[in-house]
Amino acid sequence: MNRDRFWIELEKVHAEAERFCRRLSATREDGDDLYQEAVLRAHSGCDGLNDPSAFRPWFYRLIINHFKNRRRGAWWRHLVPLTSELEEQMPGWDPSGQLWANRQLARAFAAVSPEERALITLREIEGWAVAELAELYKRPEGTIKARLSRARAKMRKALVPPENREQMMNKTDLKPQEVAVCVVTKPEKE
Repeated sequence: MNRDRFWIELEKVHAEAERFCRRLSATREDGDDLYQEAVLRAHSGCDGLNDPSAFRPWFYRLIINHFKNRRRGAWWRHLVPLTSELEEQMPGWDPSGQLWANRQLARAFAAVSPEERALITLREIEGWAVAELAELYKRPEGTIKARLSRARAKMRKALVPPENREQMMNKTDLKPQEVAVCVVTKPEKE
């Protein structure tokens, strides 16, 4: 693919890919950095891409790989995970509203690998079909469904520890399958 064609194809997925990078990263700034670095890498490597229709999955695979590599960096190893005890000791801790929801989502995403985080984000937040994900990951649809299921289970487990599940079932008349709810929902499409 020549450089001019690269910019045409990038323009088609720009807003969607930028939003994906922001959702994948912890902050908007990190997401913007991830997107810019991915564009630079894609621009320098676009000569190897011959089929313009393969640009979208190729570019997303590049973003995901770059995100995983950034997470493997040495500075991530020095971070202390935010436990609920530390979280409650933080000044200004408020378990209500958007702040609480963001912390819960961060806790759930911390329980999965970068690859699983990307998969969940693409499927549940960006609305990609399982067939599109199968093409992106070059795996059968059944494998993608299984990976999504395992990632959701890890996220659920991070949000509701086993000892709290029992209490939750005792307080309400929920069946076990109702307690294990999906932790990510798609936005309503109009």
